[in-house]
Amino acid sequence: MNTPPRKESFPAARFIKEIGRGKDGARSMSRSDARDLYAAMLEGRVSDLELGGILLAMRIKGESVEEIAGFLDAAEASIEKIPAPSGLYAPVIIPSYNGARQMANLTPLLALLLAREGVPVLMHGVTVDPGRVTSAEIFQALGFSLADSVVQAAANFARGQPSFMPIEILAPQMACLLALRRILGVRSSTHTLVKILQPFSGAALRLVSYTHPEYLEMLGAYFTSAAPAERGDAFLMRGTEGETVASAKRGQQIDWFHDGERTILVEKQEPVSQLPPLPSQRDAITTATWIHAALRGEQPIPAPIAEQVQRCILVSKQLQEKSHVSDHAQKSDN
Repeated sequence: MNTPPRKESFPAARFIKEIGRGKDGARSMSRSDARDLYAAMLEGRVSDLELGGILLAMRIKGESVEEIAGFLDAAEASIEKIPAPSGLYAPVIIPSYNGARQMANLTPLLALLLAREGVPVLMHGVTVDPGRVTSAEIFQALGFSLADSVVQAAANFARGQPSFMPIEILAPQMACLLALRRILGVRSSTHTLVKILQPFSGAALRLVSYTHPEYLEMLGAYFTSAAPAERGDAFLMRGTEGETVASAKRGQQIDWFHDGERTILVEKQEPVSQLPPLPSQRDAITTATWIHAALRGEQPIPAPIAEQVQRCILVSKQLQEKSHVSDHAQKSDN
């Protein structure tokens, strides 16, 4: 009987020695060291004891730009790339890992509004989260099935439908690290990585949210200095309960990152004096019913979400046009 080859263990003590000295005494890893370490973590080559030490050390220290860049290099190398869709628009990526606790989660509305305009939309995230209503649950209540493969996701784009891929399908190794939160009780670097993951073979627009001010600075520095320009653009905003959809209560500032340049695309808005009609409850069925009504024009789309949609459409189209020019230039050179 053939036995699978044993995975070579990855000695991580030398990394822990540097990153495990506390918030003030720790030293950050280089991009290449971070890539090697995270690749070993994804492959299960780091012992449980060392893995726990790494996750807690990074939680206390916080990720540097070089570390998050190296981690993401390893993460994107570990997944099956989705073919870049053809058409007028580059794909828009909407991570959804928080769900709703207090107000209805309108992230699926954002995805459907974009798809209705012809934009390929990939949502990815967790399917369930105790105490929260996830986008996946609302997506299914809307009558859509979750994509179980890259092939199915591509078929959804061809039909003009958004595609929701559970993180277990999109990035199974990352999903295993995400699941450790249930054991450790705290989030880890992987929770940041899934929000900036770019799984397409070509350029795409990533919608990225943050919850703590230090992540605004770190992610801003990443997208201006370390993110490969050929991977596309990013919109960065404070999350609505952690989600990347604009708040119906007050439009957040949206920063646009393009070719290493940062532009304030949408200014922070004052709270609205009167909220538009919103779902009466935050459960998946009520939210899905309201979204259906909004798509039929029977409920008003909150103005900040409508503006977010228009900004996404414009940048998505620009990205696709740029990709076509680049492809044509490469063919001419060959």
